[in-house]
Amino acid sequence: MPRRYDPQRRQRIIDAAIRVVGDKGLAGLTHRSVAAEADVPLGSTTYHFATLDELMVAALRQANEGFAKVIAARGGLADPRADLATELAGWMGEWLAGDRTGVELEYELYLAALRRPALRPVAAEWARDLAERLSHRTDPVTARALVALMDGMCLQVLLTDESYDEAYAREVLARVIPAA
Repeated sequence: MPRRYDPQRRQRIIDAAIRVVGDKGLAGLTHRSVAAEADVPLGSTTYHFATLDELMVAALRQANEGFAKVIAARGGLADPRADLATELAGWMGEWLAGDRTGVELEYELYLAALRRPALRPVAAEWARDLAERLSHRTDPVTARALVALMDGMCLQVLLTDESYDEAYAREVLARVIPAA
């Protein structure tokens, strides 16, 4: 039987891995569970991703793109007249709004880097990229501090199951941003 051409298979496998982690957590992520979710042969998952770490790296990279899309969609970072604290608080508000399954999934993959060294460069990439974007509006040290603060606030919201308080976030972020 000839091999079937399926250019979207790799992407379907990544999407399936994200769904599996969303449903079952990282403990439920196996090549077999992903193959079943993606409706592909088991060999396809190992062909595209020899290890689960490779698959998790791809999933984390894709998850990181979600927050980047929120940033790009708002566009306020490019406007030097826009209040930076308001923009950042708004980003987090959009990201944490509604169903948090996707955000929880992103953090689960992000925190998996604590135990899986292969994920650390991708987790660090997210923080570095965001700090780089912010450094166009403030100095690099403040940009890194803002990333850490935002990360901590998002994690607190997720862990405490409390609603996101945008006014509080804006006030705290403004305290870190030097006056113009």
